[in-house]
Amino acid sequence: MVIDDDREILHCLELVLSLCGYHIELFASAVDFLIAAPKLEASCLIVDIQLGDISGLELVRVLCEEGLTLPVIFITGSGDEWHRQQAIELGCTAFLLKPFSTERLIEVVRKAIGSKLN
Repeated sequence: MVIDDDREILHCLELVLSLCGYHIELFASAVDFLIAAPKLEASCLIVDIQLGDISGLELVRVLCEEGLTLPVIFITGSGDEWHRQQAIELGCTAFLLKPFSTERLIEVVRKAIGSKLN
């Protein structure tokens, strides 16, 4: 699952991850994701920290309160240390600063999904 309010980023991530054989579901907002979440099966969440409606950090906090057990990869255009620390406290698998390389993205997704399988 990829949650980002930038449609270009969504489609780029969909292209890259699909080419690597992953099935991707895209959400342009935290609210869209929360509405669909009860019907979804996911192996990993990729979440932008700065979403338009609810921040990615707040979204993951809500999901953790509801018993989230999925690996989370945060992505952001802000190198703000506070955001990084909050993401770490929420137990993220990775924190990627945009722009990040395709190779790095695939590496952290593989690690995240592998950690879920173990």
